[in-house]
Amino acid sequence: MNYKKVKAKVTSFHNQGKTKEAANWILQHFNMQDHYLKGFEFREKAVPTMIVLTTEGDFGKQQIIRIPENAFQFPLPLMICLIAHEMVHVRQKTRQPFVMDKNEREWQAYYEMLFRKIFPNIPEVSNFQKKSYAKKAFDYYNRMGEDSELQIKYAEQKKEVEDLIASLG
Repeated sequence: MNYKKVKAKVTSFHNQGKTKEAANWILQHFNMQDHYLKGFEFREKAVPTMIVLTTEGDFGKQQIIRIPENAFQFPLPLMICLIAHEMVHVRQKTRQPFVMDKNEREWQAYYEMLFRKIFPNIPEVSNFQKKSYAKKAFDYYNRMGEDSELQIKYAEQKKEVEDLIASLG
């Protein structure tokens, strides 16, 4: 299904007030389903400067993703990417070995947003968004602690992110 049809389908759900259904359809369409995802619940409305999705649940248990009811008023590639970010968190919290360190979880999720290794079918986002994701990834990388085991573990990925940013100009 081409992007126009995907956008039309999601817009149709959105116009009917079926945000959760749209999110579930996106999971299916972009092959991101996970039996450890219990479902979507609503959170406060998003504004252009603050679109927040969260994954909630105990480690090893089913997770819920909180999504703004107005999520699909925003650019669709951005929202698909944000859902993919949360689906990375679902995996991190439900599969052994659990990713216990928040900085590591966020690094992995932002890395996925940039390189789409787990979910290769999700659409690319704008260079502006890529730069924004890289900045957030570096924030979490730096919080891991200078020359820490985690920084050493992700040094090659850090280089990939640096190279990507350099290529964007």
